[in-house]
Amino acid sequence: MKLYPIEAGNFKLDGGAMFGVVPKTIWNKTNPADENNLIDIAARCLLIEEGNRLILIDTGMGNKQSDKFFSYYSLWGTNSLDKSLAKYGFHRDDVTDVFMTHLHFDHCGGSVNWNKDKTGYEVAFKNANYWTNENHWEWATKPNPREKASFLHENIIPMQESGHLNFIKRTEGDFVEKSELGFGIFFVDGHTEKMMVPYIDFQGKTICFPADLLPTAGHVPIPYVMGYDTRPLLTMPEKTKFLTQAAELNFYLFLEHDAHNEIITVEKTEKGVRLKEVFRCEDLLI
Repeated sequence: MKLYPIEAGNFKLDGGAMFGVVPKTIWNKTNPADENNLIDIAARCLLIEEGNRLILIDTGMGNKQSDKFFSYYSLWGTNSLDKSLAKYGFHRDDVTDVFMTHLHFDHCGGSVNWNKDKTGYEVAFKNANYWTNENHWEWATKPNPREKASFLHENIIPMQESGHLNFIKRTEGDFVEKSELGFGIFFVDGHTEKMMVPYIDFQGKTICFPADLLPTAGHVPIPYVMGYDTRPLLTMPEKTKFLTQAAELNFYLFLEHDAHNEIITVEKTEKGVRLKEVFRCEDLLI
């Protein structure tokens, strides 16, 4: 097995929204804001090469939205999904599976393209199976008012219409030990209904992809919960369970949204679970 970080782009979000009730005087130390109170955000996806499968976890925002839409998110940098795939010798047509932790636009927008010639939407990975879970699909296609702006019809429905959509099978409880894609999945409901956190066995280590359960290294303390979460009081025990296990078993946490810290480990301290070490993807994964 080989793992590759896929940098799908960078943007900015309001620091207050990213940290909820935590005061700026605290979160600004780890995630410094600019003059508009915006903090740096990454869309860092993960590519798994194993046997004849090439599995991409999340796809970033994509590029099909309007200039007005993107202006809300202050895009910066030169990273793109295609450039990042090419860096490791791959093309999007090589991808066999697209696994989406959840269907918010910044995690699945790159899964669907607008085809100017055919004047319609089409899956961006034409040879890939697309994976979500049935509970989350139902939640995303019938969105509540709070999340409606994050679940965009054009990002989601074309997956189903193309015939590429598949559902991860769930059993009782919040953990699937081995999914159809070969890795374990922790299901959480605090950020959104049945978001999926992959657990990947890699060279004697466990690599976790916590997505929006732990967006940046600055979010390690349990009460540091995003204002975007639909059930913040549920996120806290989910984070506690996840981070306690991560500290005890020395899991490596691959951070999707941290523009400056790529992979971290955590440890137990007198103040609770805290950041232990920071790693670069190129030093740990390839």
